Amino acid sequence: MAHTRRRLLRAAGAWAAGAVLLLAGCSGGTDKDTGTETGAAPPGKASTSPASAKPSATPTPTPTPTRPDTLDPRRAPRTAADAQKLALAVVAGPDAWGPDYEKRSPYLSPAGYWPVLGAECVWDTGGLPRSVLASATAYSEIPAAGGKGTLRVAATVTIHRTDSDADWEMAETLEEALRCPDQELRQGERITGLTSLGTEYGVNGNTSTTDLLLERGSYVSDAVKGPQFYTWMQTRVGQVTFATVVKGAPGHTEAETNDAQVRANVIMQDRLKKQWGAQS
Repeated sequence: MAHTRRRLLRAAGAWAAGAVLLLAGCSGGTDKDTGTETGAAPPGKASTSPASAKPSATPTPTPTPTRPDTLDPRRAPRTAADAQKLALAVVAGPDAWGPDYEKRSPYLSPAGYWPVLGAECVWDTGGLPRSVLASATAYSEIPAAGGKGTLRVAATVTIHRTDSDADWEMAETLEEALRCPDQELRQGERITGLTSLGTEYGVNGNTSTTDLLLERGSYVSDAVKGPQFYTWMQTRVGQVTFATVVKGAPGHTEAETNDAQVRANVIMQDRLKKQWGAQS
């Protein structure tokens, strides 16, 4: 448990760093509320010249691992059946998200399920790519209560045949947000204003995964009043990717769900490494 908590803190730091960059943008722009250029020094806050600068204590560097965790290739699943069994054992259910979460119905995705984003930015169902051995998605929720709406979340584990195949999935996921900032999940349900940021190992506090991807936007549903927040977190360790997604609901805030989303993702990583075997 102590190891998991340390990994949770590191991943939460990566999430926070990525979220700040997403909010600020990757380049200068104009803040819609204040009209000031982002990235520029505020009036009266020009940098201090070296002659007038006060000496400051040198911060103590924080040691970081020299490489991300790697999976033991000798224990990799060889068949689709073995990979599917492993994915189902690893995927995060309500217990990983927190005490208020319950299983949704249906709870698990059907075998062979694979969503595909079409040219018109509409999601549809396709078959598993040849590069994928197995994939499993578990759906959880916090039921509506006390004036709050139903908060829906999901977690996905995908086991690829090679590290390169998993790397391509991360790249494609990043490209989808750039290609389609507005996406239709299904009829009457969509996400808008999607932004994404990819963070490789050793960048922005990511010291535990080969790659990290964050997406944020607005969730709009005919069944929900007003736009809600939408967050997607996807990580990669070797040939395996882990994704957690939150669809906001009235009465819930993104701040409330960030820790749960990071926790579910980290727990899946730890479960896989415990069964598969990994080196730090």
